[in-house]
Amino acid sequence: MNAANAEPQLQQKIFYRITEAMDLLSLSRSVIYEEIRSGRLRTVTRGRTRLVPATALTEYAQLLEREAEGEVA
Repeated sequence: MNAANAEPQLQQKIFYRITEAMDLLSLSRSVIYEEIRSGRLRTVTRGRTRLVPATALTEYAQLLEREAEGEVA
């Protein structure tokens, strides 16, 4: 086995739990829930579980980048 194949492949998830989103975005639970309440971070629910789609994380990051560049959301 060569070095290129020795590293494990990272598989991107489609949905992330709130705690995973907190880690990925480096935000606290309260900030995550405030962003959800304000509509800035989309989530879906499955039963009693709230999940954050991977696409919503990407959109949120892009929103933050636009805001940092001075664009209006």
